[in-house]
Amino acid sequence: MTARRSAAGVFARVREDLAAAKLRDPAARSTIEIAVLYPGLHAIWSHRVSHRLWVRGFRFPARALSQVTRWLTGIEIHPGATIGRRFFIDHGMGIVIGETAEVGDDCMLYHGVTLGGRTRDAGKRHPTLGDGVVVGSGAKVLGPITIGAGSAIGANAVVTHDAPADSVLVGVPAKARSRRAGEDTRALLTAPEYSI
Repeated sequence: MTARRSAAGVFARVREDLAAAKLRDPAARSTIEIAVLYPGLHAIWSHRVSHRLWVRGFRFPARALSQVTRWLTGIEIHPGATIGRRFFIDHGMGIVIGETAEVGDDCMLYHGVTLGGRTRDAGKRHPTLGDGVVVGSGAKVLGPITIGAGSAIGANAVVTHDAPADSVLVGVPAKARSRRAGEDTRALLTAPEYSI
């Protein structure tokens, strides 16, 4: 009974991932296309297996699987990273997510994003993204910082400080401001003119 429940849970998560991709990508035409051709989803699915190995102490196989996935998808997610539900990576080439990074539910990253560290010290050294955070292409979020839920990080921003919930972060270095009521932040995520 437990195995059946576990398999049902895996398929429910896969269906949830497919629905999240379809919701967030206007170019998505069918569930089959998403399942077969979206490397971001393949990287997430592989990460779930490698993370499970990692937390059970099978560190070498976990790292080996993550490296094979990196070679195949161009997306590097350390098996120690904690990833929430309905996470979507759009055009994922060049994504790097470090070992102690934590990503909340309903987050989205565009290509070239780094959730990286700034120190060689042991312990927490990568960022934490709250639920619903969206990170634009080329952005770098560095260090053991926390980005509050519902925030948007603009394309090519370099974020090195905490930000409260519902923030908009743009620039190098990024400066946070509150999201305005009804503000559509989609343009921030891909337009380079918003990044400086």
